[in-house]
Amino acid sequence: MTFFNIIAVLIVISALFAYINFRFIGLPSVIGVMLVSILVSLGMILADRLGLGIAREGEYLLKNIDFKNTLMVWMLGSLLFAGAMHVELNALHEQKWNVLVFSTVGVILSTICIGTLMYFVLRWIGIPMGYIYCLLFGALISPTDPVAVMDLLKTAGAPKPVETAIAGESLFNDGIGVVIFTLLYGIAVGEHAFSPGGIALLFVRETFGGAILGLALGGGAYWLLRSIDNYQVEILLTLALVIGGYALAITLDTSGPITIVVAGLLIGNQGRKFAMSDQTRERLTMFWELVDEILNSILFVLIGVELLAVTFAQKYILAGMAAIPVALASRYGSLALPKYILRLGGLPSGALKIMTWGGLRGGIAVALALSLPLGQERNLILTMTYLMVAFSIVVQSLTIKYVATWDVLNTIQFDTIRGRFRNHQDNKPASNIEQRKDNNTTLKLKS
Repeated sequence: MTFFNIIAVLIVISALFAYINFRFIGLPSVIGVMLVSILVSLGMILADRLGLGIAREGEYLLKNIDFKNTLMVWMLGSLLFAGAMHVELNALHEQKWNVLVFSTVGVILSTICIGTLMYFVLRWIGIPMGYIYCLLFGALISPTDPVAVMDLLKTAGAPKPVETAIAGESLFNDGIGVVIFTLLYGIAVGEHAFSPGGIALLFVRETFGGAILGLALGGGAYWLLRSIDNYQVEILLTLALVIGGYALAITLDTSGPITIVVAGLLIGNQGRKFAMSDQTRERLTMFWELVDEILNSILFVLIGVELLAVTFAQKYILAGMAAIPVALASRYGSLALPKYILRLGGLPSGALKIMTWGGLRGGIAVALALSLPLGQERNLILTMTYLMVAFSIVVQSLTIKYVATWDVLNTIQFDTIRGRFRNHQDNKPASNIEQRKDNNTTLKLKS
């Protein structure tokens, strides 16, 4: 099957599934498309069990698609740029310490916590796995997926500071997660020995190098955009920034996701305000929204179809079900621990619960799981990852608005009760001793 045929099949399937969802189901676009894709994949598996052999066609399609390369190289840069353009830089600046700590320290803590807990859980289930592979699972499942999160925030109804923190964290922590996964993968397959100094140097080069490159490329694009007023050329310049910038970051061994996020924040804020006319601003926004919608649909169709690659062993499914509460508890702990130790402010009461439930996992986790070498570890990690991603996108994303609403109402009720208590304390009658002191003071003043 040629590259053109694969693209044609994916676009046709994405369009049909999007139509089915819009016409008959009515779920948010990416959730509905993925759900239809999962149901079709399950139907193909069931038909295959009945001897019809339909699932083989889907497996043949998957073998011709390098999911990791398709997502991490061809799609991720555009999706991150489109998401970063809609994040307000001023609001992000107010949450800068929360975003910085949660996307770095939080990911590292979550990786260690998930890896350690799953190491013992898998032994208890009866399918022990090496600790380094448990850490690999922790590294790929810890970052929240910016593609899924940015779509979720459109309808979540979370308070603005929480929304900004979730969006900012998801844009940066996937780059950090990929770096951690790459380091652990190198140790697991014996590409390099464990060296704290070497790991620290590589981490700094990937993260800070990507941020510096993003600022440089974004600044250059900003200067070019400001010097002309032609929306066709300006859209083409932003497209060149995304594709060329991502390719350059890979060539320079820096983080492509971080490079594009920083460039997207710069163009989406300063660029749209000071380097574009009203017409260009409107056309550019519409173009990247359309690109985001199309790529999202294709990506979530691919996620649904990847169900055909999952191993349906009973113990593997049990491990995947156990990984869901482990991942959720680890995320809450990795947010709460640095928040209270470092005394981070700027978030309302109950924000961590919303951030925990709203921290969706998506295509990046599946892509990283598929990049592992063939073997039992890959099959187990892929099954656990897929079940976590499916639960995250279908269950968490459909219920986050209720969690956010419930938490906001509880916070308002708590603040109201606390305010009434304080007013009562301020207005309550004085005690007998206090009343006598006041009377004595009044008599002395009169005399």
